[in-house]
Amino acid sequence: MNTRVPAGIWLALAVLAGMAMPAQARANGALAGRMGDSVGAALASILVGLACIAAVCLVLPAGRAGAARILPALREGRFPRWYVLAGAVGGLFVLSQSLTVATLGVAVFTVAAVAGQTLTGLLVDRLGMGPGGRRRITVLRTAAALLTLAAVAWAVSPGFDAEAGWSLLLPVLLPLTAGMLISFQQAMNGTSSLHYGTPLAATLVNLVVGTTVLLLAWLVKAAAVGTGGPLPGEWYLYIGGPLGVIYVGMAAVLVRPLGVLLTGLAMIAGQLTGSLLLDLFLPAPGSTVVAATVLGTGLALVAIVVATLPWNTPGLERAGAGAGSGHGQRR
Repeated sequence: MNTRVPAGIWLALAVLAGMAMPAQARANGALAGRMGDSVGAALASILVGLACIAAVCLVLPAGRAGAARILPALREGRFPRWYVLAGAVGGLFVLSQSLTVATLGVAVFTVAAVAGQTLTGLLVDRLGMGPGGRRRITVLRTAAALLTLAAVAWAVSPGFDAEAGWSLLLPVLLPLTAGMLISFQQAMNGTSSLHYGTPLAATLVNLVVGTTVLLLAWLVKAAAVGTGGPLPGEWYLYIGGPLGVIYVGMAAVLVRPLGVLLTGLAMIAGQLTGSLLLDLFLPAPGSTVVAATVLGTGLALVAIVVATLPWNTPGLERAGAGAGSGHGQRR
């Protein structure tokens, strides 16, 4: 990978990848509504994504070569074997949506998930779990994380239910935990991509593991309360799967040049921007665009600028040259 590409290009790609998430949520929500089964809809969506990445890996030489390196890389312990569980995080995140959004509302769910992701982004970078090595916790990086959290809270504030109060404390722990694990997932995928030789292979492993998690959850649900309705025939209801592939694959690419925290901040800004664009041009029934949403989205973009201010300062952004060179060693 050419790390001499300007940081602005990587950031723009991260924002664009983040914009896929609101569209994915919209499609998955519509699919769940048609089926009357949120877990079944999530499973159907991820199965489509798995089929897409499997086809790409089969057609492209780089994908075939990367898939062939998966088992040797695991056997030889080129990176911690438990990194393959990164795909379970995606399954947990989708499950947390299914289980808590009805209780929390989208606004509280979003803030909880973003809070977890932002806070652990600093930790994961400091630990050096990603392929870019260790990155110091600086004042500006911390300020950018807090700004992003404030931006998301501001953007979704019209959806808060102040009357719910402390009753939301227990259910909010699930999206908070899922959000905290997203940063680890991105670092693990970035590192495994390095040893597979392509993010296509890491994305394939993610989708296989995530599909397994959701399949088990669906089987438990089916045994307990039964299944939902049949799968609808409209193709556009299944675009959530391919969009999820784009999000996971791009995150695996971007954590090396940007680090986990900055990748997460840029993708969160993309999510807010994508949500704003959907509400403006393809609004859902009852949705409105208010000043808080626009201003909160703008603040998220400002947070990215703050996070990149020390980018070219030697020794400030990274905790030492060559810090990422040890990922080929057994841990």
